[in-house]
Amino acid sequence: MKRLRIIIGASAGLLLLVASPDTTFSAASNDPSWPCIQRKVPELSVGQVWNGPDIPEAAKNWNADPTIDDLVGELAARRNPVDVAQKQIVEFAAGLPKDQVNDKLYMLFQGLFDTLNREREQVISGISRYAGKQRDLAADLRKEASEIDAMRAKPDTNPEELDRRDERLKWETRIFEERVQSLTYVCEVPTIIEQRLYGLSKTIGQSMIKQ
Repeated sequence: MKRLRIIIGASAGLLLLVASPDTTFSAASNDPSWPCIQRKVPELSVGQVWNGPDIPEAAKNWNADPTIDDLVGELAARRNPVDVAQKQIVEFAAGLPKDQVNDKLYMLFQGLFDTLNREREQVISGISRYAGKQRDLAADLRKEASEIDAMRAKPDTNPEELDRRDERLKWETRIFEERVQSLTYVCEVPTIIEQRLYGLSKTIGQSMIKQ
């Protein structure tokens, strides 16, 4: 029971999980309920991932170009290794008429930024919801553990009922621990998305024709 209290107490506060502290872009978090070691940065800016010239306004219409739209979907997919995606960018640029290269690559960058930034925001929102459920579960487990302790202290407690509740608490605690571990992994996803966006953006910049 002592170990159970340690687990619940340690995980229930802010759920400060052991995850990789290597965040590509970080800023001080003003959200005390944020459960990850990585600082919460709700939204990225273009300047954090793009070192090239200013992106023209026309690039915002990237999804009106079917070729760009399809390529953005392929490049953004995390199942597509970053090195393969970077090669696709280089090949795409090499196949364009020279007078179209930069305009198309601006659109490609804008499409990737919009897509991956939106995906990252969705992941962050999901992490917050998940952490909220964990805090509620931790409170329930603490309450259940306290009630079981009270039952132990009573001489007239039904031993079978005590065993039943004790076993249920152990099972629910195991589920809680598994969810904590899952959240540890999920906390790394925003950083993975950031790194992907930065790597692809760098390749796009390198593939542009210098003027």
